Amino acid sequence: MEWSERVVVRDGVRLVCRDRGGSGPAVVLLHGPAGHVGEWDAVARRPAGRFRPAAVDQRGHGAAERHPSDVSRAALVADVVAVAGQLGLDRPVLAGQSLGGHTALLTAAAHPGLARALVLVEAAPRDPDPGAPQAIAAWLDSWPVPFPSREAAVSFFGGGPVGEGWAAGLEYREGGWHPRFDRAVMVASVAENARCSSRPAWQRVGCPTPAVFAQSSLLTGRTDAMLAQRPDTRAVSVPGTGHDLHLERPEVLHGLLEDFLAGLT
Repeated sequence: MEWSERVVVRDGVRLVCRDRGGSGPAVVLLHGPAGHVGEWDAVARRPAGRFRPAAVDQRGHGAAERHPSDVSRAALVADVVAVAGQLGLDRPVLAGQSLGGHTALLTAAAHPGLARALVLVEAAPRDPDPGAPQAIAAWLDSWPVPFPSREAAVSFFGGGPVGEGWAAGLEYREGGWHPRFDRAVMVASVAENARCSSRPAWQRVGCPTPAVFAQSSLLTGRTDAMLAQRPDTRAVSVPGTGHDLHLERPEVLHGLLEDFLAGLT
């Protein structure tokens, strides 16, 4: 079954979703910062099997509203709730990579009856990080925008499936390839991470939560505290991968999702 595009509007903000359909539990897939809905294509195009993938271009990203006035954590959480409601997803599994996983975590904590389960992919509870806005600003400023060609973008982002995945989030305009987001919006979207901890929210999550980490995870140091808070968490490491493991090894992530969902009641 191919993707069907669905539009969800909440408080005037347009979100764009790709819904593949299927008979199993819905899995809402959330990308990370500066990402896009297409990052999940390689995971979702595999035989649907036990779940129904529904990926989201979150506010400020991709085909969604590019300049939302509100990029708070509460707004992102409310968007996930709206997606589940407007697409008719009954108790979906919330799955997210990086900052998308953080949003999924906050949603599961704030709406305990909503999520059947929470799947974290290279994501963990965060302590306040005063340097977060500056770090993402410096990262985005390192992009040689506009890229002269799509091939140049693929190379810049590391080549292979990771480079292809990131380059797929660009658009051609004004003589080159540009991001489909606004730098200032991306920086503002992590402002709360500079001063807020999500560890209390993590403690409130009551649904089953597998966590999938890369072998060379950026989260080393945060995962021990995460597992100490909730020792029932099932943690898996995928050998030979980095932070974008959903792009590097989509077949492994798909298999882990299938195995996990098979054990849900």
